[in-house]
Amino acid sequence: MAFFIKQLTIIGVGLIGGSLARALKERDMVGEVVGVNRSRRSLDTAIELGVIDRATIDVVEGVKGATMVLVATPVRSIARVLEDCIPGLNPGTVITDAGSVKGDIVEQCEKLLMPHDVHFIGSHPVAGTEHSGVASSFSTLFEGSRTVVTPTKNSQQDALELVRLVWEAAGSKVEVMDPHHHDRVLAATSHLPHLMAYNIVNTLSDLEDDIRAEVFRYASGGFRDFTRIASSDPTMWRDICLSNREAILDMLNRFRKDLDKLSVQIETGNEDALYGIFARSKHTRERVLEERKK
Repeated sequence: MAFFIKQLTIIGVGLIGGSLARALKERDMVGEVVGVNRSRRSLDTAIELGVIDRATIDVVEGVKGATMVLVATPVRSIARVLEDCIPGLNPGTVITDAGSVKGDIVEQCEKLLMPHDVHFIGSHPVAGTEHSGVASSFSTLFEGSRTVVTPTKNSQQDALELVRLVWEAAGSKVEVMDPHHHDRVLAATSHLPHLMAYNIVNTLSDLEDDIRAEVFRYASGGFRDFTRIASSDPTMWRDICLSNREAILDMLNRFRKDLDKLSVQIETGNEDALYGIFARSKHTRERVLEERKK
Protein backbone atom coordinates (compact mmCIF):
# COMPACT_ATOMS: atom_id res chain seq x y z
CA MET A 1 0.00 0.00 0.00
CA ALA A 2 1.56 3.28 -1.13
CA PHE A 3 1.04 6.50 0.78
CA PHE A 4 1.90 10.16 0.60
CA ILE A 5 1.87 12.61 3.51
CA LYS A 6 1.00 16.10 2.34
CA GLN A 7 2.37 17.71 5.51
CA LEU A 8 4.40 16.07 8.25
CA THR A 9 4.97 18.15 11.36
CA ILE A 10 7.82 17.12 13.62
CA ILE A 11 7.83 18.51 17.14
CA GLY A 12 11.34 18.08 18.46
CA VAL A 13 13.55 18.01 15.38
CA GLY A 14 16.52 15.99 16.61
CA LEU A 15 18.16 12.69 15.75
CA ILE A 16 14.93 10.66 15.51
CA GLY A 17 12.64 13.26 13.95
CA GLY A 18 15.33 14.49 11.59
CA SER A 19 16.21 10.97 10.46
CA LEU A 20 12.56 10.13 9.75
CA ALA A 21 12.15 13.32 7.72
CA ARG A 22 15.29 12.52 5.70
CA ALA A 23 14.12 8.96 5.04
CA LEU A 24 10.65 10.01 3.81
CA LYS A 25 12.05 12.85 1.70
CA GLU A 26 14.50 10.50 -0.05
CA ARG A 27 11.61 8.22 -0.94
CA ASP A 28 9.32 11.10 -2.10
CA MET A 29 6.69 10.10 0.43
CA VAL A 30 6.17 13.50 2.02
CA GLY A 31 5.29 16.91 0.61
CA GLU A 32 6.21 19.51 3.24
CA VAL A 33 8.01 18.88 6.52
CA VAL A 34 7.36 21.45 9.22
CA GLY A 35 9.69 21.57 12.20
CA VAL A 36 8.74 22.80 15.66
CA ASN A 37 11.37 23.36 18.34
CA ARG A 38 11.85 25.69 21.28
CA SER A 39 15.29 26.57 19.91
CA ARG A 40 15.33 28.74 16.81
CA ARG A 41 19.00 27.85 16.26
CA SER A 42 18.28 24.11 15.89
CA LEU A 43 15.45 24.91 13.48
CA ASP A 44 17.77 27.05 11.38
CA THR A 45 20.23 24.15 11.28
CA ALA A 46 17.45 21.78 10.18
CA ILE A 47 16.47 24.11 7.33
CA GLU A 48 20.09 24.57 6.24
CA LEU A 49 20.51 20.78 6.12
CA GLY A 50 17.32 20.36 4.12
CA VAL A 51 15.72 18.22 6.83
CA ILE A 52 12.66 20.48 7.13
CA ASP A 53 11.02 22.94 4.75
CA ARG A 54 9.43 25.32 7.23
CA ALA A 55 10.05 26.13 10.89
CA THR A 56 8.24 27.66 13.82
CA ILE A 57 8.52 27.78 17.60
CA ASP A 58 4.70 27.93 17.88
CA VAL A 59 3.25 24.42 18.19
CA VAL A 60 -0.28 25.54 17.27
CA GLU A 61 0.97 27.15 14.08
CA GLY A 62 3.21 24.18 13.34
CA VAL A 63 0.46 21.55 13.38
CA LYS A 64 -2.05 23.50 11.27
CA GLY A 65 -2.76 21.53 8.10
CA ALA A 66 -0.71 18.52 9.19
CA THR A 67 -1.66 15.09 7.89
CA MET A 68 0.59 13.52 10.49
CA VAL A 69 2.44 14.79 13.55
CA LEU A 70 5.47 13.15 15.14
CA VAL A 71 6.23 14.20 18.72
CA ALA A 72 9.90 13.45 19.38
CA THR A 73 10.39 15.30 22.67
CA PRO A 74 11.50 13.90 26.05
CA VAL A 75 8.85 11.48 27.32
CA ARG A 76 7.61 13.56 30.26
CA SER A 77 6.71 16.43 27.92
CA ILE A 78 4.79 14.45 25.27
CA ALA A 79 1.29 14.75 26.78
CA ARG A 80 1.81 18.43 27.60
CA VAL A 81 2.99 19.18 24.07
CA LEU A 82 -0.06 17.44 22.60
CA GLU A 83 -2.38 19.41 24.83
CA ASP A 84 -0.77 22.64 23.61
CA CYS A 85 -1.28 21.50 19.99
CA ILE A 86 -5.02 20.93 20.19
CA PRO A 87 -6.20 24.37 18.96
CA GLY A 88 -4.28 23.92 15.68
CA LEU A 89 -5.16 20.31 14.89
CA ASN A 90 -7.54 19.33 12.10
CA PRO A 91 -10.04 16.48 12.64
CA GLY A 92 -8.55 13.25 11.32
CA THR A 93 -4.93 14.21 11.96
CA VAL A 94 -2.78 11.21 12.96
CA ILE A 95 -0.32 11.78 15.77
CA THR A 96 2.43 9.45 16.92
CA ASP A 97 5.43 9.82 19.19
CA ALA A 98 8.91 8.35 19.50
CA GLY A 99 9.15 7.90 23.25
CA SER A 100 10.66 4.79 24.83
CA VAL A 101 7.96 4.75 27.53
CA LYS A 102 4.41 4.04 26.45
CA GLY A 103 1.91 2.97 29.14
CA ASP A 104 0.88 6.18 30.91
CA ILE A 105 1.73 8.34 27.89
CA VAL A 106 -0.65 6.47 25.58
CA GLU A 107 -3.45 6.70 28.15
CA GLN A 108 -2.94 10.44 28.66
CA CYS A 109 -2.70 11.25 24.96
CA GLU A 110 -5.76 9.24 23.97
CA LYS A 111 -7.80 10.93 26.67
CA LEU A 112 -6.67 14.38 25.53
CA LEU A 113 -7.24 13.89 21.80
CA MET A 114 -10.27 11.63 21.47
CA PRO A 115 -12.87 14.42 21.93
CA HIS A 116 -11.24 16.31 19.04
CA ASP A 117 -11.43 13.45 16.49
CA VAL A 118 -7.65 13.30 16.35
CA HIS A 119 -5.98 9.88 16.35
CA PHE A 120 -3.02 8.99 18.56
CA ILE A 121 -0.96 5.86 17.97
CA GLY A 122 2.01 5.33 20.27
CA SER A 123 5.25 4.23 18.65
CA HIS A 124 8.81 3.62 19.71
CA PRO A 125 11.55 3.32 17.09
CA VAL A 126 14.18 1.17 18.79
CA ALA A 127 17.05 2.87 17.02
CA GLY A 128 19.51 5.63 17.72
CA THR A 129 23.09 6.53 18.43
CA GLU A 130 24.85 8.13 21.37
CA HIS A 131 24.62 11.44 19.51
CA SER A 132 21.68 13.81 19.60
CA GLY A 133 20.49 16.79 17.60
CA VAL A 134 19.34 17.25 14.03
CA ALA A 135 22.92 17.58 12.75
CA SER A 136 23.46 13.94 13.75
CA SER A 137 20.40 12.69 11.83
CA PHE A 138 20.73 10.49 8.75
CA SER A 139 18.25 8.82 6.42
CA THR A 140 19.30 5.21 7.08
CA LEU A 141 19.06 5.32 10.89
CA PHE A 142 16.03 3.02 10.98
CA GLU A 143 17.13 0.47 8.39
CA GLY A 144 17.23 -2.98 9.96
CA SER A 145 15.75 -1.70 13.22
CA ARG A 146 12.49 -2.52 14.98
CA THR A 147 9.71 -0.09 15.79
CA VAL A 148 7.11 -1.00 18.38
CA VAL A 149 3.63 0.45 17.88
CA THR A 150 1.26 0.34 20.83
CA PRO A 151 -2.39 0.64 19.77
CA THR A 152 -5.28 0.18 22.19
CA LYS A 153 -8.92 -0.80 21.84
CA ASN A 154 -9.60 2.87 21.05
CA SER A 155 -7.19 3.02 18.10
CA GLN A 156 -8.55 3.75 14.63
CA GLN A 157 -7.38 1.15 12.11
CA ASP A 158 -6.52 3.59 9.30
CA ALA A 159 -4.41 5.66 11.71
CA LEU A 160 -2.56 2.56 12.88
CA GLU A 161 -1.94 1.54 9.27
CA LEU A 162 -0.49 4.93 8.38
CA VAL A 163 1.90 4.88 11.34
CA ARG A 164 2.98 1.35 10.44
CA LEU A 165 3.61 2.30 6.81
CA VAL A 166 5.66 5.36 7.76
CA TRP A 167 8.08 3.41 9.94
CA GLU A 168 8.32 0.59 7.41
CA ALA A 169 9.09 3.12 4.67
CA ALA A 170 12.00 4.34 6.80
CA GLY A 171 13.39 0.79 6.85
CA SER A 172 12.11 -0.47 10.20
CA LYS A 173 10.31 -3.71 11.01
CA VAL A 174 7.09 -2.86 12.87
CA GLU A 175 5.76 -4.94 15.74
CA VAL A 176 2.57 -4.42 17.74
CA MET A 177 2.64 -4.56 21.54
CA ASP A 178 0.47 -3.62 24.51
CA PRO A 179 1.70 -0.26 25.90
CA HIS A 180 2.33 -1.49 29.45
CA HIS A 181 3.95 -4.73 28.28
CA HIS A 182 6.23 -2.58 26.12
CA ASP A 183 7.44 -0.74 29.20
CA ARG A 184 8.38 -3.97 30.99
CA VAL A 185 10.23 -5.31 27.93
CA LEU A 186 12.14 -2.07 27.32
CA ALA A 187 13.07 -1.74 30.98
CA ALA A 188 14.98 -5.00 30.54
CA THR A 189 16.40 -4.61 27.05
CA SER A 190 17.16 -0.88 26.87
CA HIS A 191 16.69 1.01 30.11
CA LEU A 192 18.71 -1.35 32.35
CA PRO A 193 21.76 -1.47 30.00
CA HIS A 194 21.80 2.33 29.75
CA LEU A 195 21.67 2.70 33.52
CA MET A 196 24.46 0.14 33.90
CA ALA A 197 26.63 2.07 31.46
CA TYR A 198 26.00 5.38 33.24
CA ASN A 199 26.73 3.78 36.60
CA ILE A 200 29.96 2.12 35.50
CA VAL A 201 31.33 5.44 34.27
CA ASN A 202 30.23 7.13 37.51
CA THR A 203 31.89 4.40 39.59
CA LEU A 204 35.18 4.85 37.74
CA SER A 205 34.88 8.63 38.01
CA ASP A 206 34.73 8.32 41.81
CA LEU A 207 38.05 6.48 42.08
CA GLU A 208 41.07 8.23 43.58
CA ASP A 209 42.75 10.65 41.17
CA ASP A 210 45.86 8.55 40.45
CA ILE A 211 43.93 5.34 39.81
CA ARG A 212 41.20 7.09 37.81
CA ALA A 213 43.72 8.60 35.42
CA GLU A 214 45.22 5.20 34.66
CA VAL A 215 41.82 3.49 34.39
CA PHE A 216 40.68 5.81 31.63
CA ARG A 217 44.10 5.80 29.94
CA TYR A 218 44.09 2.01 29.63
CA ALA A 219 40.41 1.61 28.84
CA SER A 220 40.07 -1.02 26.13
CA GLY A 221 37.76 -1.23 23.15
CA GLY A 222 35.34 -3.26 25.25
CA PHE A 223 35.05 -0.41 27.74
CA ARG A 224 34.39 2.09 24.95
CA ASP A 225 31.80 -0.16 23.30
CA PHE A 226 29.90 -0.90 26.49
CA THR A 227 29.93 2.65 27.87
CA ARG A 228 29.20 4.38 24.54
CA ILE A 229 25.54 4.69 25.47
CA ALA A 230 26.50 6.66 28.58
CA SER A 231 27.03 9.57 26.16
CA SER A 232 23.27 9.66 25.46
CA ASP A 233 21.16 12.71 26.28
CA PRO A 234 20.90 13.08 30.11
CA THR A 235 17.52 14.85 29.93
CA MET A 236 16.02 12.00 27.93
CA TRP A 237 17.25 9.36 30.37
CA ARG A 238 16.19 11.31 33.43
CA ASP A 239 12.66 11.43 31.99
CA ILE A 240 12.68 7.74 31.05
CA CYS A 241 13.65 6.73 34.58
CA LEU A 242 10.89 8.81 36.13
CA SER A 243 8.25 7.78 33.59
CA ASN A 244 8.98 4.04 33.72
CA ARG A 245 9.93 3.97 37.39
CA GLU A 246 8.16 0.76 38.46
CA ALA A 247 9.46 -1.47 35.67
CA ILE A 248 12.99 -0.04 35.90
CA LEU A 249 13.14 -0.53 39.67
CA ASP A 250 12.04 -4.14 39.22
CA MET A 251 14.87 -4.76 36.74
CA LEU A 252 17.43 -2.99 38.94
CA ASN A 253 16.41 -5.15 41.89
CA ARG A 254 16.77 -8.30 39.77
CA PHE A 255 20.19 -7.15 38.59
CA ARG A 256 21.27 -6.32 42.14
CA LYS A 257 20.38 -9.85 43.32
CA ASP A 258 22.34 -11.42 40.45
CA LEU A 259 25.29 -9.15 41.19
CA ASP A 260 25.20 -10.24 44.84
CA LYS A 261 25.25 -13.90 43.73
CA LEU A 262 28.24 -13.20 41.49
CA SER A 263 30.06 -11.48 44.36
CA VAL A 264 29.52 -14.51 46.60
CA GLN A 265 30.93 -16.91 43.98
CA ILE A 266 34.02 -14.75 43.52
CA GLU A 267 34.51 -14.33 47.26
CA THR A 268 34.24 -18.09 47.90
CA GLY A 269 36.33 -19.03 44.86
CA ASN A 270 33.57 -21.22 43.42
CA GLU A 271 35.08 -22.10 40.03
CA ASP A 272 32.17 -24.21 38.80
CA ALA A 273 29.57 -21.61 39.70
CA LEU A 274 31.52 -18.82 38.02
CA TYR A 275 31.98 -20.88 34.88
CA GLY A 276 28.26 -21.67 34.87
CA ILE A 277 27.31 -18.00 35.13
CA PHE A 278 29.61 -16.98 32.28
CA ALA A 279 28.66 -19.91 30.03
CA ARG A 280 24.95 -19.26 30.53
CA SER A 281 25.45 -15.58 29.70
CA LYS A 282 27.43 -16.42 26.57
CA HIS A 283 24.73 -18.83 25.39
CA THR A 284 21.94 -16.33 26.09
CA ARG A 285 23.67 -13.53 24.18
CA GLU A 286 24.26 -15.77 21.16
CA ARG A 287 20.60 -16.84 21.19
CA VAL A 288 19.43 -13.22 21.39
CA LEU A 289 21.62 -12.18 18.46
CA GLU A 290 20.31 -15.13 16.43
CA GLU A 291 16.72 -14.12 17.22
CA ARG A 292 17.39 -10.58 16.01
CA LYS A 293 18.21 -11.90 12.54
CA LYS A 294 14.66 -13.21 12.10
